[in-house]
Formats: sequence, C-alpha cells, structure tokens
Amino acid sequence: MNLEEIKYCPGTLAEGYSMYSPSCTRNLFNGKKVSHILPYEQPQKDEDVAEQFMENRKRISISGVQEKLSLLLEKNQLRLTKEGEQGTYILKPIPRDLKKVDQVPANEHLTMQIAKQVYGINTAENAMIFFKDGSPAYITKRFDVKEDGTKWGKEDFASLAGKTKDNAGPNFKYEYSYEEIGVLIKKYVPAWRVEIEKFFSLVVFNYLFSNGDAHLKNYSLLQSYNGDYLLSPAYDLVNTRLHVDDTDFGLDKGLFVDDFKSELYKKNGHPSKIDFAEFAKRIGIIESRIEKLLSPFLERQPLIETMASHSFLNNPDKRGYLLMYNTRRNFLTA
Repeated sequence: MNLEEIKYCPGTLAEGYSMYSPSCTRNLFNGKKVSHILPYEQPQKDEDVAEQFMENRKRISISGVQEKLSLLLEKNQLRLTKEGEQGTYILKPIPRDLKKVDQVPANEHLTMQIAKQVYGINTAENAMIFFKDGSPAYITKRFDVKEDGTKWGKEDFASLAGKTKDNAGPNFKYEYSYEEIGVLIKKYVPAWRVEIEKFFSLVVFNYLFSNGDAHLKNYSLLQSYNGDYLLSPAYDLVNTRLHVDDTDFGLDKGLFVDDFKSELYKKNGHPSKIDFAEFAKRIGIIESRIEKLLSPFLERQPLIETMASHSFLNNPDKRGYLLMYNTRRNFLTA
C-alpha cells in the first residue's frame, strides 16, 4: 500500500482523510492523536522486530487460527506489550495459508464497518493500520479490558455450551446450531428479549456477508456495569468466501436444531427470509418484531457500495465483495 495515496479514513472510511479522522481517534484511541503507521517494520524484514513479535505471540491469550498480537497505547504511540503488561488492542497482520491473504485485513475492516454504520450493530472499535513499508494490518480495541487494566467477565458460547476440544473433539466450536445458542441466551441473560434481537440481527448479517466462520467462540456474553451479562460487541466479522470455499453458516447444524428447511431453501440450496422468520420465532422473538428486524437486510443499502469503494480492498475484490453481498441478498429476499 502506498501510504501517500490514502484518501479515506483508515478507521471510518470517511472521505477526505489521509490519516485517522477525529471520530475514529475519539472512539478507538480515546481522543489521542495516533498514527495510522506502526513504529515497526514487517517482522519478516527485521530480525529484532521478528523476535519481539514471537515473544508477544507466546503471551496473548486469545484463541484462533489467525495470528493475533497484543498492543497497548503509551502516550500517543502503539507498541507491543511486554511481559506482565495487559494489552488493550489486538493487532492482526496478514495471515497465512489462505487465498488472497493480503486482502484479509481490509476485508475484516470493511465488514466490521458495514455492520456498525449500515446496520447499527454494536461492534468492537477497529481500523486499518500499516507497517512502515505499507503492509496492512487490522487493529481492534479490546472491549473486555477496563480503564484500570482489570477485565470484565466474558464467556464465549463454546464455554456456555460446555464444549471443549477435550470433551467434544477438534471441531467442538462448530458442532451446534444457532437455535441452541438462542436457548443459552435465554438461560444466562436476564434481559434476553432485548439481547436475542441483537443476536438474530448478527446471524442474519453473517449470512448476508458470507461469514462462514461464525462459530461458537465468535459469539460471547460480556459483563455489564450492573454485573449481569449481555451480548458482547460483535467481532471477527469477515467475508470468508473471498478466501475459502465456505458454507452458508459457521455452525454445522446451521440455523436449526432439527432438519427444518423451507421449500425455497430446498430449491435454491440457501435460506431465505422464510427460514430466518422461522428461526426468529423459535428463539423467542415476538412475531410483530420479525419483519422490522429483517427489513434492513432485505433492502438494498447504497452506503455499502460507497463503503466498499472507499475500502482498502483491491479493485477486483471490491467487485467480488459486492457481488457476494448482492447474491446473498437475492437469496434472502426470494
């Protein structure tokens, strides 16, 4: 990436910014003016940096296939955490072993921004950030760390379902249904009627934007100021079909605990609004609310095209991203 050619905020994708916009710095960095360029070379290009990154990887306690590194903000500069320090940001550089790996950071950033700006989904604060040579990475602010450095209680749905690699095998986080997650929300969330609607919107969003890796560990409950648990901000939203030949859903059973499929689903091989309406009923959403919740996802949203054009994806993948969105929307509205 030629860093001198940036025309859109690397956080919000707003036009007319060659660095982070004021609203981005306010939300992501508590108002501090932080550079969109990391104070590091790519680890592959500097042995000393590579050693720091290797040491940092040993300490971060977040599971997942993609490489994740722990950062904190010191004055106005981001740096890797040292032993004993609590990071407040997660850095995700270009991963390995995928098609179009150099597009993954921009893909996740665009998908997260669309979720927030177009559909009003509560998301972890995030942005693009770049190594000194222009190589892209994705940065996100940890929502489970308090200002004093202690942590909020957080439970992903693999833990809530009692599933681990030891008791359920290597695919433990995929062997479930979204309907069963709904049951767990009712069980563990006092204000479940509000949170179940947020969960429903997130499931529809992940389908619409081809996130085939929305598994049990990518949904969580987070402790609130009052001590009860609510659905956490959304995270790890990415169009996986740009990189792998993925299925419609991250969970093996899909929407339902049984084999329910509408006639359209059977005909097209993909769910439609009929299937999502049935899913909404099963997880306890009031029938009069279902159409209102589905409506934004059924409508064509021009802002998506604008945001894709402003994104840091390359031009062929901008077109591919929009094609996948329009294809899924056609299935959804059928």
